[in-house]
Formats: sequence, C-alpha cells, structure tokens
Amino acid sequence: MSSKKRAKKGIESLEKQIELHKSKLKAAEESGNIGLANYYEKEIEHFEQAKEKLERRAMPRAKRKKMP
Repeated sequence: MSSKKRAKKGIESLEKQIELHKSKLKAAEESGNIGLANYYEKEIEHFEQAKEKLERRAMPRAKRKKMP
C-alpha cells in the first residue's frame, strides 16, 4: 500500500475518532464532568493536528512545497 493511501485511511480513522470524541465531550458537558470534558477537548485538538499532518502528506509534492 502506498504512503498516500495509508495517509488517506489514517485521515478517515482520525475523522471517526474526532466525531466519537465530540459526542463523548457533549455527554461529559451535560453530566457536568468538567475534567473529562477538558480531556476530550485536548484529545480532539491532538486528533485534528494529526489529521492536518496526514492531509499534508497525502497532497501532491508540488502543493506541499507551496505551503508554509
């Protein structure tokens, strides 16, 4: 499997994890568990950063060079 295909699968997986954590975040906020809500917010941020890295890796090389 090429690295671009692997990156795309990773992006899909991270998107699923982000959605899952968003629903858990909402449940934690509704139950009043602030510590758990903060944990999920941090996890979502980490997943989004990892997703951005994978998206850059999946781009064609010409476009990656133009990005800062």
